[in-house]
Amino acid sequence: MNRQFFLDLATREPRLPIGTDLLLHEESDPQLVRNHGPALAAVIERAARRWKSPLAIPLMDLRLEKIDLLALAGVDEAEADTFHFTTALEEDMLAALCGEQTEPLCAGSRARDEALALLSQQPDLLPVGMAIGPFSLTTRLMADPITAGAMAGAGIKAEDSAEVRLLGQCLRVAEAAVLRAVRSQIRHGAKAIMICEPAACTAYISPRQIRAGSHLFEHLVMEPNLRLKAVIEAAGCDLIFHNCGELVDLMVKAYAHRLHPAMLSLGSSRRLWEDAHLVPRDVVLYGNLPSKHFYSDDELPVAEVVRRTEELIDRMRACGHPYILGTECDVLFVPEAQETIRKKVEAMLCC
Repeated sequence: MNRQFFLDLATREPRLPIGTDLLLHEESDPQLVRNHGPALAAVIERAARRWKSPLAIPLMDLRLEKIDLLALAGVDEAEADTFHFTTALEEDMLAALCGEQTEPLCAGSRARDEALALLSQQPDLLPVGMAIGPFSLTTRLMADPITAGAMAGAGIKAEDSAEVRLLGQCLRVAEAAVLRAVRSQIRHGAKAIMICEPAACTAYISPRQIRAGSHLFEHLVMEPNLRLKAVIEAAGCDLIFHNCGELVDLMVKAYAHRLHPAMLSLGSSRRLWEDAHLVPRDVVLYGNLPSKHFYSDDELPVAEVVRRTEELIDRMRACGHPYILGTECDVLFVPEAQETIRKKVEAMLCC
């Protein structure tokens, strides 16, 4: 592990958007590049070089672990986005979905891993792996995870509810899928892993139930992520934890202190200069310009990007917490707004 790398990087006050998707769409055939390791590595490297970043960050494609998981269940990749488990899984299916699969199955996952292997040969770049978090993947495996979570949070047991039983099973297979993806990326040269848990927020986990004594947040979010952290750190890698969802303070504190990532990335709903007192001094805060609105001048004009950039820099300097200016999430390409988006990225870099 090299936590000091991130702390030293923060002292240079870099401005680092998560913007590989933008550069991918400068290619004539983005889908071909997405599934071709050497071409994808070249795009990731170009993104790092363009924004003077030592972090080689791949696409934040949070579909890949679900595609690979469902392939083990015989579900075609074309159906993966809309597929949900609706009934409890038989033991043989659970065993198959939780088993060892040393290599990823879909073209996107294989290309990502091959790209990491190539990027690891660049001495001035830190190859960063990317994976969805176990709970966020769980929510994508069910048609109605919110109801199942609320029932579990109210104390209903798996033996008394088919929905709660399915929630527990989906969490189990999701954690196995994420672990397979993380281990594969580490084998291919990743030196840090960004775990993206946007669903581990108030939309799916009730703060009221937590305050009433529910262990739902602990069981669904913290326990699997702590196991994931142990695997990442045992391999000598650093954890970058990303959550752009709506959070309450106790969630931020749990992510910052118990997961204790090298870098904590939060969404624009949080005020990072106020969150600094919730976060250990050796955890770099990252973010959190509202990149989800970069496509719209009505929602977020360039002048507002400049104002927020300057405010973040000034307030984070004043509070003295290690900080890297960046975006609240990946900056996605939108065909009809590509120039608008690029202007916002340039504004955050140059103002």
